[in-house]
Amino acid sequence: MKVTAIGTGYVGLVTGACLAEMGNHVVCLDVNPEKIRILNDGEIPIHEPGLLEVVRRNVAAGRLQFTTDVDMAVKHGTILFIGVGTPPDEDGSADLQYVVAAARSIGQRMTDYKVIVDKSTVPVGTADKVRAAVKEELVKRGLGDMAYAVVSNPEFLKEGAAVDDFMKPDRIIVGSDDEQATLLMRALYAPFNRTQDRMLVMDVRSAEFTKYAANAMLATRISFMNELALLAEKVGADIELVRRGIGSDPRIGYQFLYAGAGYGGSCFPKDVKALVKAASDAGIPLKVLTAVEEANERQKRVLVDKVVERFGDDLKGRRFAIWGLAFKPNTDDMREAPSLVIIDELTKRGATLAAYDPVSMPETARVLGARDDVTLVQRAEAALQGADALLIVTEWKEFRTPDFDGIKAALKAPVVFDGRNLYEPKLMKTLGIEHHGIGRPAAS
Repeated sequence: MKVTAIGTGYVGLVTGACLAEMGNHVVCLDVNPEKIRILNDGEIPIHEPGLLEVVRRNVAAGRLQFTTDVDMAVKHGTILFIGVGTPPDEDGSADLQYVVAAARSIGQRMTDYKVIVDKSTVPVGTADKVRAAVKEELVKRGLGDMAYAVVSNPEFLKEGAAVDDFMKPDRIIVGSDDEQATLLMRALYAPFNRTQDRMLVMDVRSAEFTKYAANAMLATRISFMNELALLAEKVGADIELVRRGIGSDPRIGYQFLYAGAGYGGSCFPKDVKALVKAASDAGIPLKVLTAVEEANERQKRVLVDKVVERFGDDLKGRRFAIWGLAFKPNTDDMREAPSLVIIDELTKRGATLAAYDPVSMPETARVLGARDDVTLVQRAEAALQGADALLIVTEWKEFRTPDFDGIKAALKAPVVFDGRNLYEPKLMKTLGIEHHGIGRPAAS
């Protein structure tokens, strides 16, 4: 099938590359010429494991190409995916200007039946806005009777595992009220449904709502466990043991029950805010999700609170090592990353920092800019030299079994603030390392 993906970020590029992998002829469009230059040079503008290989393989096979030519891209695809950004507006609502602009571009150029697919995370009612924008442009051209369909097909891709999530989906949500569009979507996704039909077809508004509801539920689980972790510390319980205890209940399960330094990224913070704002506009305040958001903002400061409790509020002359800067492992995404809050809070108190991340150093440098109080180093060990303590912020695999003797030797004193509960307190105690986890007994 002929497919166009509008936008070459996490959503558009992964969608386009994976659909090409299944034999479709895909054109990926972006208005940013630098992104297209990078892609045409055989690289990708984001860090996503496995994606570069898929892109190169399908470019070589002639099934995948990249362009800034809007006319060509719209003409090419029978199915056009809109995968552009929907950043939060000042009031927390999703900014749909790029989605609507993409819809207008399609309406200004289409000459035959198109299935226009909202792939970006968008609030309920976005399909109506897209449909109206396309219709308005067609009417201007005297083509008001031209048939087209607008479908909601939200993505459920985890950064760091997006290719696997697309190729092996646990569900494919399609919101459609057009029979022909539904048949085309079924045909497009048939290769992903060979062993089991994972496609759930529903009305468009329910599909739009499903994406927000899923992310809100996962964010709620994270904030719930983080709040329990704060209480566990006060009452002398171990949140890791509690997690195993409740996770063994099949009604609960183990996923997204890890206490830590808070969630970040491009999805959970933005989507929770957008859902809260949409509910407020509808006159239905969402008290649980409001608390989820507040709890997460507090959790991003938990490691700082522990540092202050240990070293005092005045941190002038103190130097701390930070391991992990991206909001999660296997990505370079720094959006809403807890590390940014931690860096800001520690440096405001006079501390200097040496920070390391296996992947996100260039992105961190771009986000932070030139600073005298934060040094970005190229090796984890280099961050430790002469530091008063080590802070673990992101749970990269390479941090799980470090050289503990090396850590002790490099730090001024063997103090570790473990923001992802990577290390067992009892083991750290036997190693002579002062360990402060999240919701776990402190080992001095």
